[in-house]
Amino acid sequence: MDTLKPENLPVHLAVIMDGNGRWAKSRMLRRIVGHQKGVETVRVIVEECSRLGIRYLTLFAFSAENWLRPKAEVKALMALLKQYIRAEIARMMQNNIRFNVIGNRVDLPEDINREIEAAIEKTSGNTGMLLTLALSYGGRQEIVSAARRLALDAAAGHLDPEAIDEQIFSGRLFTAGIPDPDLLIRSSGEMRISNFLLWQLAYAELYFTEVNWPDFNRDELARAFRAYQARERRFGKTSDQLRKEDVD
Repeated sequence: MDTLKPENLPVHLAVIMDGNGRWAKSRMLRRIVGHQKGVETVRVIVEECSRLGIRYLTLFAFSAENWLRPKAEVKALMALLKQYIRAEIARMMQNNIRFNVIGNRVDLPEDINREIEAAIEKTSGNTGMLLTLALSYGGRQEIVSAARRLALDAAAGHLDPEAIDEQIFSGRLFTAGIPDPDLLIRSSGEMRISNFLLWQLAYAELYFTEVNWPDFNRDELARAFRAYQARERRFGKTSDQLRKEDVD
């Protein structure tokens, strides 16, 4: 971490935490053991990002498609999620972290939603990093939901369809008020974004690592940040334009 440029760290880091099951299978352990180990990694990465001054950290914890997994695994994941949220409130308060959740929360069990509400309320006054868990989340579903809300507003006469632009559309997404991610990290070697933040990742840098999530640590995070800092983010401009802007 000492070799990183603090002024060039991502403001918003998004992570697809993949490989818990593969980590467990390679060790002939039950899949839930991999998920439990993955929770330990979450604690490490959350604390490190907070320490480095990352302002926004969004973790893909449970997708809308994950409901299709075996019922026993889903039940175990929900129990683990409930345990994590309840146990981490004190740590979030200690580190000045604010808690947030995006996704279709109506699909989550009532007891999970109660834990979520308690954590959000308890940490609402914190001013440090915003930790967002994407739960029962799907990027396509989010975009459809935003379009539906815009259509209803227009039909009710509250919104002129001609006035709809990217900013207004973004304001109807689950991430309204949160800047788009600068960097997406995905573990386990898979090289796709799997319906995660489809709108928001338009200009994000993508970093894929073969390391499974339970083995992802501070050193791996530093490698991802070093790769990010070695890239030139042009946003459609040329390198010459960027250099001229720096001089000006």
